[in-house]
Amino acid sequence: MSEEQRKDPADGQSVDKREKSPRETRSGDHASGATGESPAANDGAPAGSDAANVRDRRQNRWARFRDRRDRQRDFRRPERPTGTRGHQTPEGSVDAVATPDGARPPAPRQQQEPPPPQPREELPPIRLTDLQSKEMDELTELLAHLPPEETGIMRKHEAVYEIIRGYLRRGGSVIAQGTLEILPDGFGFLRSPKSNYLQCPEDVYVSPTQIRKYGLRTGDQIEGIVRDPKEKERFFAMGRVDLVNGKPAAEARKQVHFEYLTPLFPDRRIHLEVVADEVAMRVMDIFTPIGMGQRGLIVAPPRTGKTVLLQKMANSISANHPDVALFILLIDERPEEVTDMQRNTKAQVLSSTFDEAPERHVQVAEMMIEVAKRLVESGRDVCILLDSITRLARAYNTVQPHSGKILSGGVDANALHKPKRFFGAARNIENGGSLTIIATALVDTGSRMDDVIFEEFKGTGNMEICLDRAMVDKRVFPAINIEKSGTRKEELLLHPDELSRTWILRRALNGVPPVEAMEMVIKRLKSAKSNAEFLMSIKEA
Repeated sequence: MSEEQRKDPADGQSVDKREKSPRETRSGDHASGATGESPAANDGAPAGSDAANVRDRRQNRWARFRDRRDRQRDFRRPERPTGTRGHQTPEGSVDAVATPDGARPPAPRQQQEPPPPQPREELPPIRLTDLQSKEMDELTELLAHLPPEETGIMRKHEAVYEIIRGYLRRGGSVIAQGTLEILPDGFGFLRSPKSNYLQCPEDVYVSPTQIRKYGLRTGDQIEGIVRDPKEKERFFAMGRVDLVNGKPAAEARKQVHFEYLTPLFPDRRIHLEVVADEVAMRVMDIFTPIGMGQRGLIVAPPRTGKTVLLQKMANSISANHPDVALFILLIDERPEEVTDMQRNTKAQVLSSTFDEAPERHVQVAEMMIEVAKRLVESGRDVCILLDSITRLARAYNTVQPHSGKILSGGVDANALHKPKRFFGAARNIENGGSLTIIATALVDTGSRMDDVIFEEFKGTGNMEICLDRAMVDKRVFPAINIEKSGTRKEELLLHPDELSRTWILRRALNGVPPVEAMEMVIKRLKSAKSNAEFLMSIKEA
């Protein structure tokens, strides 16, 4: 016998004191009704006491359920009146059904209004190019809200990235401007010429949809509004494209491609004479004139002053033709020469030094030529001074997959196709615009590969300047071999009187050793204040 049962001392019968569940009560009532006996006759308890307790508990549970249901309904639909459906009061409101004990459901909770949005700061737009041109000290001042231990280890590009991200999150707008580079996957990034088109953290992503919509190509100058990176995005993205090559984005598709423009011989002269003391430029102006769209080759043995000659040409073009877009491309050169070019010329200098990979040489050269093509399509006159085409061809030979056709010196037969396409892009356009390329070619370096590369490019240009090693040994500058140097179709560039006097001068110098000929010309040029005065003196003599 369980602990819940004990014997009644009156009759000794076992009495169950355990409270019966409603299911047991219903089954007991059914059994009693079947036998015709009342519950009081079985256990002596008052009739109907257990059934009343079960009914009260059941009604209490139902009341609690109804109250909870009404509260949930009021929370989900606060616009509806409190109560159940279908019971309308005289005032027209829904009357709640009263619970058995007369209690009414609680009043609905008042829904709290969300706090008003904080007003965004009125920040002026900033330009990404302005931040990239600042020094690190100025960028650190803009990051004063960060602890010094974080800003102290930041690089310049990381600091620019943090400034842009914080500015966008504060509600400001950032205007990005850069050169588009489209990757093989179909999307692109805006590269900065200040970093030689290298990948940087602040580069702006351009989606394939935008590229297809506006017909964008590598080398396009893009300007637009930047948006903050979304979830799982690592780069800033271009939210809206406003300008393409200085024109509205909708007109980008109307541009005629560079390959379909008609090339002509150069017929507009580039004047190199600036001051009387600059003898090298005066010599070139007389014997090897340069025109808009010239494809010139400077054949230079080592240590003959080719880099200095390019630097003087850049300064002359900047002084006499400021409207020409001038670029200097240094491939596989020494870092100190890059710094010297940047400080002593006004041209835009792009470089890939000898300590960088050949893939880097190829990438910066291809970006440079694509930028120049886009400018020519817009009607601009562009000039590229390349140092040197030989090292660029070496880089292409390294990255080019071997075809099995190897020329003398280890040059792959297909490796020179892209360098020739780079050099062959120089041309004068019929309806406006031109691309001038003056490149240096190395000879007498002791490398058979360099000689093969020069032989492949020999004759492809329409202007050639040959530097003489013997003049350099005697310290005669400029070390130009007048007899071997010249320009094709020079009659299109020179005035007829100037052309006739130049021919007289060449006939007089024919057969004279190169060193003596150059010394004679330099002496006569120093005695005249300008080239015009020098040529007039030749005719009088």
